[in-house]
Amino acid sequence: MDYNSHTDAVVRVTVALVNALTPGEQRGRAFPAPADAGAAAAEGLGSVYSSYREITAEEGAELAEVAARLRMVFAAVAAGDIDAAATRVNELLEETRARPLLEKHDGEPWHLHFHGRGGTMAGDWAASCATGLAIVLGSEFSDRLGVCTAPHCDRVYVDVSRNGTRRFCSTACQNRVKTAAFRARTKAD
Repeated sequence: MDYNSHTDAVVRVTVALVNALTPGEQRGRAFPAPADAGAAAAEGLGSVYSSYREITAEEGAELAEVAARLRMVFAAVAAGDIDAAATRVNELLEETRARPLLEKHDGEPWHLHFHGRGGTMAGDWAASCATGLAIVLGSEFSDRLGVCTAPHCDRVYVDVSRNGTRRFCSTACQNRVKTAAFRARTKAD
């Protein structure tokens, strides 16, 4: 799944923001809401865009609200309810008034942004993330959004593998499940 480098990056940011800002479980341990949503959001954005600026606590709180709504899209796809996922994305697209705009900045070539000028940082990212998910949902890869199937983990991912069979958010979760299965088999013998 390779739409273009900017759209792929926006989808990766969506995953990073959801995983950094929403509470739940990660790799078998409780994952609380971050104490500093601004720092968590900056870390999520920085995982894709290495030179991302600091994010205020207020902006982080707004992004945490957006991330919670984006998580519902992944959960709906994981439950096999593409209609619900598309409805949630459409709500975000309408609320944020997402629209394509070609931008050229920071020494980059022209690329497509999904928000206009003068919006809030959280609103701009909400529009971009919703548009990135809309592109995925509107393609033959709509089933590539997922929630980790490992016990005690609910982190999200986008499956970019060739065969589309990914079930885990990370190699660590995959290894946990495989190790548990191996131990169960050897204990039964």
